[in-house]
Amino acid sequence: MIEWAIILMAVVLSTVVLRTYVVQSFYIPSGSMLPTLQIGDRIIVNKLSYRFHDPHRGDVVVFARPPLEDQAYADLVKRVVGLPGETISSSNGNIYIDGKRLSEPWLPPGSNSYSGALSGGDPHQQFDLPGPVKIPAGEYYVMGDNRRYSEDSRFFGPIPRSLIVGRAVAVVWPISHAKGL
Repeated sequence: MIEWAIILMAVVLSTVVLRTYVVQSFYIPSGSMLPTLQIGDRIIVNKLSYRFHDPHRGDVVVFARPPLEDQAYADLVKRVVGLPGETISSSNGNIYIDGKRLSEPWLPPGSNSYSGALSGGDPHQQFDLPGPVKIPAGEYYVMGDNRRYSEDSRFFGPIPRSLIVGRAVAVVWPISHAKGL
């Protein structure tokens, strides 16, 4: 009986340590990352990778809700588009980093990839594109892949690295959507 109790405690402790510091699953509640992530997908997030290197442009990241965001979700999922120290702007639906057009092969073709200003009376226009917006040191400009329907850094501004939980590495559920990111 003591042996089973020790094994059970070791399993529980290992699970808590892994979930807290290494890997965690998250649920996708909205369509802001369509078609990359579907509503209802479960993703696995590597919480350890950014302890060894900075986020890269194109990474899909999970981060804690920024102060200017009033969504009901505690965590958000977006793609890193702008890096610390860069100037980001938009023209004709394209993103420009320090004046050079950004290649975004992850975006779907068509009007949902529009990268300009958000419609609907955005209350935080200082971050809204066309910009330019200078990204402060230690912060990242993130955007959803479904640009017309994503409240992202155009709304709440660049996010501090301290809010980033980790990098999404795979869709694991439903099985029919399983893939690496």
